[in-house]
Amino acid sequence: MTAPHPISPIELPAEERALSPYTGYTRAHWEAAADGLLRAAWEWATPGGALLDLPGRPSASGVRSDGLEGYARTFLAAAFRVAGADGKDPHGWLDRYADGLTAGTRTPGRDDAESWPLIRDHSVFGQPMVESASVAIGLRLTRPWLWDRLDDGVRDRTEEWLRDALRHVPSPNNWYLFPYSVAGFLESVGRGDARTARAKQRALELLEGWYRGDGWYADGDGRAFDHYNGWALHLYPMLDAHLSGDAELSAHYGARLREHLEGFSLLFGGDGAPIHFGRSLTYRFAAASSVALGAISGHTPLTPGASRRVISGSLRYFLDRGATGTDGLLNLGWHGPHEASLQSYSAPASPYWASKAFVSLLAPESHPLWAATEEPAPSEGPDRVLALPAPGLLVQSTRADGIVRLHNHGSDHVRPHEGESGVQDDPLYSRHSYSTVTGPTSGGNAADNHLAVVVDGVRSGRRVIRALGAGGGDGWGWAASWHRPVFTSGSPMVPGMRVESVTVAHGRYDLRVHRVVGAPDGARVEQTGWATGRDDALTSALHGLYGWESRDEVRAPQGTAYTPWAVVPRLAAPAGGTVVLVALASLTAESDAAPLDAVVSGVTVDGDTVEVRWAEDAATTRIRFEPMTVTHG
Repeated sequence: MTAPHPISPIELPAEERALSPYTGYTRAHWEAAADGLLRAAWEWATPGGALLDLPGRPSASGVRSDGLEGYARTFLAAAFRVAGADGKDPHGWLDRYADGLTAGTRTPGRDDAESWPLIRDHSVFGQPMVESASVAIGLRLTRPWLWDRLDDGVRDRTEEWLRDALRHVPSPNNWYLFPYSVAGFLESVGRGDARTARAKQRALELLEGWYRGDGWYADGDGRAFDHYNGWALHLYPMLDAHLSGDAELSAHYGARLREHLEGFSLLFGGDGAPIHFGRSLTYRFAAASSVALGAISGHTPLTPGASRRVISGSLRYFLDRGATGTDGLLNLGWHGPHEASLQSYSAPASPYWASKAFVSLLAPESHPLWAATEEPAPSEGPDRVLALPAPGLLVQSTRADGIVRLHNHGSDHVRPHEGESGVQDDPLYSRHSYSTVTGPTSGGNAADNHLAVVVDGVRSGRRVIRALGAGGGDGWGWAASWHRPVFTSGSPMVPGMRVESVTVAHGRYDLRVHRVVGAPDGARVEQTGWATGRDDALTSALHGLYGWESRDEVRAPQGTAYTPWAVVPRLAAPAGGTVVLVALASLTAESDAAPLDAVVSGVTVDGDTVEVRWAEDAATTRIRFEPMTVTHG
């Protein structure tokens, strides 16, 4: 697997392997990490401390909004740090944030060195609404040591600035939880009213509509299932319930969080890496925030030792692999800087939403999260295959190499009003498979883990993903979906053409079965596998079992978040009318893995039914497309 980069310049205590045999990290390491990140960021503060103008390319929202982002997101880390220490603040972080609050709210909207931008609708440079939630939560967490010590004028000005989050329109997704968080803070300090009540009610109403089951929310009215589940859709309501002591809300959202963590906790590899899937991945170890909050609130299926293994493993994974530069600042990327991982809204301080993971510090030293001995993470137990029917995801982990793979048959990034034509493929959602050790290739390179229909030399994309089901049993699982192939030039679609896809996970192998319906004469079909680098220890294999005619490799010179250059295995075959295609793929770090041509002993295709016989255990997988059914035994 990918070798670690130079270790972060953040000064940490010596490892503690008796209590933390897997990571060496304790609560003291988390405190030191927070202090190191804050110290580096504050080197770039304006004189009054209202804006932290970190170096780097500006976001689409502009440099003033970016500076507010630096203040707000680092404030979240400082707030968790100080609140978890019961107000002890040896580095004086809260004094700095109090000064910045005073300066930033003095004349909001003015173009000067300190004034914060105004909060407006999401369509009008709306990023300040996002940051208002971090400011509000930070103030709520540190109320006795910051808010209660401010003079009345500053408190009034701060309230007025925050209230713009209640008056304006959020983006139609998790953004509704930002005014929810603002309202929760205002109510906690006796400044609630009908408007704060309505903001909370509206957010919770939407959240109910977005809940799909299995502990998963869609991020809006579409079918985007990604890390926003953990670091937003679960975090904000559960944290509010925890801080307010609302037993009814805690029970309601806690039950969903527990169910979410049953599957989500498996999406961290044996090296600590979260699954590389979905947008905003530059938030990195924020992915572990829901695991930490589950441990703190008691709504988790994990033992305290396993919870700490996951969260500390994630923090260490990134600190050991270049997430901070020599200046100690979190950079925009995954390991180190990586442009293809970013979105247009990514700003120099965007990575500091990683601060959400420091919610773990709300647990005191004596809490079992820190006092229990570390235990293996879920992915370090027996090999597992887990189907999640609600989001249409299939999770596959192998203990021998610590790799977790996610097969996507239900999550896309197409909003309901957009349709399919004219929407570009998003590599972070549109591929069939993702893992903790590989990233998708960039949009400008050959697509990994993709089934493309090629018409007149143009390859199709996969946009709206329509789930057909998921399930499984002991040691195996399946997920299925269909999509309309969409083209970026020429006719956007071929009438009546569709691709039905099934992934069956069995051990470390993923069986890929497709039925292409309505392909025009002269079309071709291509299937690609996992993208790996030239020098890493991973092996990506792709073997045609039925219907494929040729195999080659295609280069991806822009690489992935894990390697600066990649190669992708590819199968190809002619297509016309209806064709059924069967392939076997593998991604492994095991040096003695069996070749794929020895894994399957036979394949039979009869109309809409496919049977695959496995050589090792003599099991048979039977897939029927109409109606979609999958059996294995």
